[in-house]
Amino acid sequence: MTTVFPALFVSHGAPSMIIEECPTRDFLLRLGKEIGTPKGIVSVSAHWTTQEPTVTMHPQPSTMHDFGGFPDELYGLKYPAPGDPLLAKRVLSLLRAQGIAGDGDISRGFDHGAWAPLMLMYPDAAIPVIQLSVQPHRGAKHHLALGRALQPLLEEEVLILASGSTTHNIRDFFGRELNSPPLPYAQAFTRWLTDAVVNGRQDELLEYAERAPDALRNHPTPEHFLPLFVPLGAGGTGRRIHDAYTYGALSMAAYLWE
Repeated sequence: MTTVFPALFVSHGAPSMIIEECPTRDFLLRLGKEIGTPKGIVSVSAHWTTQEPTVTMHPQPSTMHDFGGFPDELYGLKYPAPGDPLLAKRVLSLLRAQGIAGDGDISRGFDHGAWAPLMLMYPDAAIPVIQLSVQPHRGAKHHLALGRALQPLLEEEVLILASGSTTHNIRDFFGRELNSPPLPYAQAFTRWLTDAVVNGRQDELLEYAERAPDALRNHPTPEHFLPLFVPLGAGGTGRRIHDAYTYGALSMAAYLWE
């Protein structure tokens, strides 16, 4: 019997979340068990931006420590999941079929937007993973089209896992404690987003910069929000599966489409 996998958006937070006791860490530790084991994973991370859609092609990608100023323990972590060049070629083929040009990168490893949530969800690192880059200059409709092109993967038992941040004002992140109370503007944006996702208001989501409360304050740059549009395009009915905040400014909400 074929299992159709959902498409997910998770907020990955600071890299230190892997070693910090917090509700989002506990949520991600449960999530992999709850949704089951896919045959492969396409990770869409906010931390890989390119001019055109690009996929990782290396059969054994390295673990990138693409951050600074965090505890030494984090720099020794590795996520040795195999790559999957065949899955990467399948992704490029699906994109081409919808008129979307793409490319492969043989040297790129896993950035922390990919491996941090995966290390908690699937700690044995046995499932093949490829990354798909984002194109911030192309906007929300482009990323929705990427998701629509990749929809057949869900029926091939491949998990589409987008990783970014529901809110991402780094200026307001600094100087706050992990458990600081959530800032009202971050809460307002998250409420708006959840309502739009649950009620399927796709047109509003595509125009989030104009229609969401304090959109540009929550996302001064778009790269941490745009990954959400890939599972939105790939999946069906959406729902929120997690709600929490870290450092006051970062909503850690997660969403699932099936």
